[in-house]
Amino acid sequence: MNNLSNSVGEIQPQRAHFDTPLTLAGGGVLPAFDLVYETYGELNASRSNAVLVCHALSGNHHVAGRYADDPKSVGWWDNLVGPGKPLDTRKFFVVGVNNLGGCYGSTGPVTDNPATGKPWGADFPVVVVEDWVAAQARLADRLGIDSWAAVIGGSLGGMQAMQWALEYPERIRHALVIASAPKLTAQNIAFNEVARQAILSDPDFHGGHYYEHGVVPARGLRLARMIGHITYLSDDQMAEKFGRKLRQGDLKFSYDVDFEIESYLRYQGDKFAGYFDANTYLITTKALDYFDPARDYGGNLAAALARARADFLVVSFSTDWRFAPERSREIVYGLVHNGLDVSYAEVECSAGHDSFLLDDPHYHAVMRAYFEGIAV
Repeated sequence: MNNLSNSVGEIQPQRAHFDTPLTLAGGGVLPAFDLVYETYGELNASRSNAVLVCHALSGNHHVAGRYADDPKSVGWWDNLVGPGKPLDTRKFFVVGVNNLGGCYGSTGPVTDNPATGKPWGADFPVVVVEDWVAAQARLADRLGIDSWAAVIGGSLGGMQAMQWALEYPERIRHALVIASAPKLTAQNIAFNEVARQAILSDPDFHGGHYYEHGVVPARGLRLARMIGHITYLSDDQMAEKFGRKLRQGDLKFSYDVDFEIESYLRYQGDKFAGYFDANTYLITTKALDYFDPARDYGGNLAAALARARADFLVVSFSTDWRFAPERSREIVYGLVHNGLDVSYAEVECSAGHDSFLLDDPHYHAVMRAYFEGIAV
């Protein structure tokens, strides 16, 4: 539940343009790019109170507050960020940014390729977590932030927080890794691949250049979201919310909607296909698959984490089966092995992977206590 009395209020997104080429991990080069971002709170005189919030798969820069022309446009982490909230904007200057490859204004498949004047579409290069962090570092430079008080993210956002600690150890004092993992399991990659195939096999995909045909691969994107949504919830929560409840009181003996859960998934799929971009979904799931900081260290996560200097908070949720608590403990063990300061909380919550978006009292108490302990 959002409390209007401690909201950051009406927010206006901002845009930063970068002319210096960005060489990507996959070998491509973006000659120039834009990042769309929002800020909440005030940067202090010593520029020591900045916190970067990294978004997950379908997230964006709109972390908190709302837009003046759309009172329903509440930021995706509004329950966490604001005056008096766990990430208190009376103390911290908070930055949310839409990643490269996104579909909310930062340079991505939906924006024009300067070489052709047409949308990048499938020609937009694959970008990975390392590229996002490199672009975010450019934004930090632009904002005059030499060192983040903290970088925080849930799920894919947690991977970005980890990468910050590895890539720029001198520029991050605290990393908050929430409901995340050091790399995906084969099962997780499998879910992503099924979702991608749903999009790639949609007749309206047109090799990723559907913009030029005036269509969107809505059927594929809808299926991709339905698959993903199943993995974001726990079995307990699905049983509690839907059970085997019937939509119209009796079986229909057809392939139409019988059960409430079918109706819910179709609704979520349709809604998502109405606003998200299919190419962005493909890029972002690949970034998830590719993230593996231990890959260059023979699979030794502790060796990979040896570069980190930040203090860490790692949080997992008991019913998160997509990024289960044991995956968070792998990170904790690697950090402890290197003598780093790490706090760990496993929160009892029935909501599965999406728990990191909720305002569970225990979870938020952990977050509040940690942020209160960060000196600025």
